[in-house]
Amino acid sequence: SMQRRLNRMSNSSHDHQLLSLMDMEGFEPKEIMVTVKDGKVKVLAEHSEKRTTARGKEYTYKNLTKEVSLPPGVSEDEVTWSL
Repeated sequence: SMQRRLNRMSNSSHDHQLLSLMDMEGFEPKEIMVTVKDGKVKVLAEHSEKRTTARGKEYTYKNLTKEVSLPPGVSEDEVTWSL
């Protein structure tokens, strides 16, 4: 779970090095998926909404995909993230 990973981050024996900081404004936490696989951290986010205004219907869609390679010597199990 995300909370367990967050707790592990607090208790890590490493230097708490920050690999990446991403602006996720406009995305709800449930719309963001973080995976760690094959030595890479992948962040996928997708947001869509529709609303009716005085001018008619408006649709908004945005997505974000980012991939960051882990530094040498960092185990995938050590990776933590928070929102």
